[in-house]
Amino acid sequence: MALEAVSAKDLTYEAYLAMPEIKQRYEILNGELMMSPSPLPIHQWIAANLFRLLDAHVRDRQLGIVLFAPLDVVIRQTPLQTRQPDLLFLSAERSGILGAEQLQGLSRLTHAPDLAIEILSPANTRRELDEKLLDYQSIGVRECSIVSPEAHTVEVVRLSMQAIEPLDIFGHGMTVQSEVLADCNLDVEAIFT
Repeated sequence: MALEAVSAKDLTYEAYLAMPEIKQRYEILNGELMMSPSPLPIHQWIAANLFRLLDAHVRDRQLGIVLFAPLDVVIRQTPLQTRQPDLLFLSAERSGILGAEQLQGLSRLTHAPDLAIEILSPANTRRELDEKLLDYQSIGVRECSIVSPEAHTVEVVRLSMQAIEPLDIFGHGMTVQSEVLADCNLDVEAIFT
C-alpha cells in the first residue's frame, strides 16, 4: 500500500498494519502520520553510547533486549497512536523475548517496554514530553529516562497506573540509577562523551 493512499488524518490500525516499512522517524498521533526530521549528530552519538552500555548489561545478564528507533510502540488502535522512543528495554520476564529467535517473524512489537528512553531535541516542548509520558503510562511502561544533551543530565521517571513520579536527575559526576535495571549503574560522563 502506498503511503499516499492513506489520508494523513485518518490512518486506521488496519491501514497501519498494511503499510510498508518506513525507515524514517515518525509517530502517529490521533490517526495522523507525523514525520520527524532526522536527529542531530549529537543525539545519535548519545543514543549510540546508551545503546552500547545498556545492551552489554542486558545481554550479559540475559535480562531481555534493548532496541532503538525507529521502532513503533502502539499506544492505542482507535484513534491510532504510536510512539517511537529513542531506545527501549523489554524485559524477558514480562515479554518472553531474549533475542532474535523471539523477534523473528514479528511485524510489530506487541509488548509495552519496561523502560523507554527519550533524548531531547532543541524543538521538544514540555507539553510534548508530558504527552509521551502519559502515553507510556497508559500502556504499562514502568520507567522513562529523559536525556538532555544540552544540560548533560538524565532524569529518571517512574510510571505506574496511579502516578508519573520523577525519581531523580543525574548530572556531571553522578551515576544513573534505574529501578527497572536496578543493577545497571551508568556513569553520566560515559553517556555524553
